[in-house]
Amino acid sequence: MKLRFLLPVAVFAILLPVFLFGLMRDPSELPSPLLNKAAPEFALPSVQDPSATVGSDDYAGQFALVNVWATWCVGCRHEHDFLLTLAEREAIPIYGLNWRDSREEAKKWLEQLGDPYVASAFDADGTVGIDWGVYGAPETFLIAPDGTVLHKHLSPLTEEVWQQDFLPRINAARGQ
Repeated sequence: MKLRFLLPVAVFAILLPVFLFGLMRDPSELPSPLLNKAAPEFALPSVQDPSATVGSDDYAGQFALVNVWATWCVGCRHEHDFLLTLAEREAIPIYGLNWRDSREEAKKWLEQLGDPYVASAFDADGTVGIDWGVYGAPETFLIAPDGTVLHKHLSPLTEEVWQQDFLPRINAARGQ
């Protein structure tokens, strides 16, 4: 009889730390198996020109952002103005990965809203996104000159996120 009442208490005691750990985590941070490892290599057709390729060779040897975006993504629309501002500052080259989208819609988007990207790759079926561990758009990866992934950010990139999460990592990698 006592065992019947102790079993729920024991199960609760075991699950409580798991729940507390989950509640204390930042929901915008999902761990990435790519952190501090080599970024996946890729070469895809360009959004603007299907006969040209865009890929990891384009940003090799420099700090770069790889921004996963799509025209159907509300958050991508939200971050777009900041990406344009960041591109104007020439702070860091931004490469786009247009993910699971329509090429015509993507071209229209860039023509109407402006193009913050040095180049944007077209990942129609999402295969490269899978290699990068993309959960959804927008996602932004900070790549070091040696090709390692220094940081992965989920959700729209903003000035605050840039100042708090990206610049310190860039400065630390530069030894500043």
